[in-house]
Amino acid sequence: MSEIHIRRTHTLTPDQARAAAERVAADLRAKHQLDYEWQDDTLVFARSGVTGQLEVDGDTVEIRIKLGFLLGMFRSTFEAEIHKFFDEEFGPA
Repeated sequence: MSEIHIRRTHTLTPDQARAAAERVAADLRAKHQLDYEWQDDTLVFARSGVTGQLEVDGDTVEIRIKLGFLLGMFRSTFEAEIHKFFDEEFGPA
């Protein structure tokens, strides 16, 4: 099993950060058919071969993703896409 873990700081308000996380999740849903739901300040998502969570906290945003065997081969592609979304939504690293 392959894992992706990215943690970033941001300067957004809590509402802005949550809205940005929602946009990231909606894009992942559209492109990769991920289902997601909010559990407090954590967005939990899954689909066959992928599970993860995106946590928005004060001045940080953190994503943890576990990829199954087949999707693990595309880890670097997924990681690059997440960095791009984070740059756009939360500001550059």
